[in-house]
Amino acid sequence: MARGTGKLSARAVAAAAEPGWYDDGGGLRLQVTKSGAKSWVYRFMLAGKSREMGLGALADVSLAEARNAATEARKLVKAGTDPIAQRESQREAARASEALALARAMTFRQCAEAYIEAHKAGWGNEKHRLQWPSTMRDYVFPVFGALSVQDIDLPMVMKAVEPIWTAKTSTASKVRGRIEAVLDWATVRGFRKGDNPARWRGQLAHLLPAPSKVRKVKHHAALPYAEMNAFMVELRKRDGISPRAFEFAVLTAARRGEVLGATWGEIDMEARTWIIPAERMKASRDHRVPLSEPALAILRTMDEHRLGDVVFPGSSGRPLSKMSLERLLARMGRTDMTTHGCRSSFRDWCAERTGYPNEMAEMALAHAVGNQVEAAYRRGDLFEKRRRMMDDWATFCNTMPAESGATVVPMRKAI
Repeated sequence: MARGTGKLSARAVAAAAEPGWYDDGGGLRLQVTKSGAKSWVYRFMLAGKSREMGLGALADVSLAEARNAATEARKLVKAGTDPIAQRESQREAARASEALALARAMTFRQCAEAYIEAHKAGWGNEKHRLQWPSTMRDYVFPVFGALSVQDIDLPMVMKAVEPIWTAKTSTASKVRGRIEAVLDWATVRGFRKGDNPARWRGQLAHLLPAPSKVRKVKHHAALPYAEMNAFMVELRKRDGISPRAFEFAVLTAARRGEVLGATWGEIDMEARTWIIPAERMKASRDHRVPLSEPALAILRTMDEHRLGDVVFPGSSGRPLSKMSLERLLARMGRTDMTTHGCRSSFRDWCAERTGYPNEMAEMALAHAVGNQVEAAYRRGDLFEKRRRMMDDWATFCNTMPAESGATVVPMRKAI
């Protein structure tokens, strides 16, 4: 391996072509590899060990620059400091500074939008997917959306949620939780440091009254189950798709969205079964619904007027709007009930007029049953037993009390 000695000149450096080391003195060397690549290396002894410190390629570092770098490194070695470790420390500090600058460049709005984009695929509830960006836009972005996510503090969070805490308690509570989620995400991604100022426990709990104490929870208005059969008689007198959808919702104890989104592909008329896929269920699990004969009769009527794959279509062939059933109740003058409240009517009937176990009624409503251990042992859904229960519910809904002297109005076929 060729070796040069003594001080190098610019000409000697340019002429160095043979692989090997070319000494400039004081530990500075020009290294030439077999491929012809040239780079500067500073060799030194520290704590009895020989070390080598790269100073850069010849194409990037001139002879004068390499000598200056070697001189600075020698000073550190003389002082007992490892120049390699110090350089790495300086680089780490530069990276940290760059990361901090990047973090300060990320606004809360950018973080919120990135959070929504990253999580929306896991939100099966369409209402949830729409509410996230809308609540951010209406209540948060105007307050601190344009500010660095690192600078969001407790007073800013209070400024966003306090004005609506008593007037819109439920919304304000969701907004607080969403701010907390975005700030946690930003912390994990390295865009901010420190405690989360939107956290309830230990933070906002000391400044705001608990949502449960601001006002009583308003439950959905529910018709007493004893009046359900009379309501069904009145409902069957009405023509149109909305009345049939409402009647089907009552007979199946299903949620409004589950009924309005039903497709013919989910219905098995022969097996008398409706299977609602997980992506349309609140609990993100497939839900099997046994269909009573009155429920099947509604489906046969709808099948005669089928417009597409949607069981209860609107004028455009798409599902009926979410407010169609509530508008139906308004036209009927029924301010004493809601679509969702009919599920409560069914639940009360199960508890007070039947001997069916509580878990069967809860399964019919697609509610979680028991704790995790209990659920692990009960892997079935009591489907055949639930079928008898839903048949009994349909019979109850179609039977007027004997003392009323009224009769059940037959199913109307007109749509």
